[in-house]
Amino acid sequence: MKYIQEFRRPELARQLADAIAQIADPDRHYRLMEFCGGHTHAIFRYGISDLLPANVEFIHGPGCPVCVLPMSRIDQAIELVQSQQVILCTYADLIRVPASGQQSLLKLKAAGGDVRLLQSSQQAVQIAQDHPQRQVVFMAIGFETTTPATAVAIEQAQALKLQNFSVLCNHVLTPAAMRALLAGPEPLLVDGFLGPSHVSTIIGSQPYQNLAERYLKPIVIAGFEPLDVLQSVWMLLKQLNAAQHQVENQYSRAVTVTGNLKAQALMARYFETRSSFEWRGLGQIADSALKLKAEYASFDAEQRFNIPLRPTTEVKACECPAILRGAKKPQDCRLLGTVCTPENPVGSCMVSSEGACAAYWRYRRSRT
Repeated sequence: MKYIQEFRRPELARQLADAIAQIADPDRHYRLMEFCGGHTHAIFRYGISDLLPANVEFIHGPGCPVCVLPMSRIDQAIELVQSQQVILCTYADLIRVPASGQQSLLKLKAAGGDVRLLQSSQQAVQIAQDHPQRQVVFMAIGFETTTPATAVAIEQAQALKLQNFSVLCNHVLTPAAMRALLAGPEPLLVDGFLGPSHVSTIIGSQPYQNLAERYLKPIVIAGFEPLDVLQSVWMLLKQLNAAQHQVENQYSRAVTVTGNLKAQALMARYFETRSSFEWRGLGQIADSALKLKAEYASFDAEQRFNIPLRPTTEVKACECPAILRGAKKPQDCRLLGTVCTPENPVGSCMVSSEGACAAYWRYRRSRT
């Protein structure tokens, strides 16, 4: 297959659905977590769950970097703009995520705060060049997928000898989150994982091997198209029926065992692992995020401005934290579609283009 349309052929989707139905044991209930929010949207968009037997269930995971960013980190960015008068640059989804006191970066921008939306980290470097008299902070978020781009921005700023550019680093690590789901005080009831694809193009398939072996959970790295997801489900069910727990790579057209070694080297040059980092819904997770190395402290906004993280409280009725750890689904939240909508989001899951609630609202709400 060469073209995207070939991965959306209805007749092949029906054949894969029939193959899944043939091997699905009617006496079992299969709980499969699609870790990545991109998979969640693909499942809703193409109605993939409707093609599967009733005993094959998708559990939505925390693989949405905007969704898992804790409220305290957004509060920190807001305070940075208000107290230091910096130009804050970040990716678009983040600015609508609710912070404390019904605040958000979007409301801050509307009130006159200098918050700018970017499509690439290099734009933040350019803004710093264009405004040498202003401090420019790039609020970096994302899994391993976007981390190399942040490293490139630091590399460029260093080469240009920019003294007004820094990074507020919120990059998080996928394998650590998967480990936390399986090893927490309330272990996730899941049989196998659809592993993230974009992340895996960077880190490869090898980092998941220990998770599969230690927790006896099969992992299939899946592409985003409907045929990718269906084939990955078939691969997972084959493993589960055979009591196997291997890492398989369905997305072999983009993912290798070792991943992108050049990107990994770039990340290792500028970043090191934090001892702990808070995830929305999952709490503090050890070794689950990155920070700038000491030799690049001059580009570290946390050290340059010393804005502390303050305690925050989630909206009690919002089920976003439970949805992110796979304990509940969007339809279990009584705020969905009433108080919480894309125009008035209460939780981060309704904001992001990878959020589970946003997927449910866009593709499934007419059914309820």
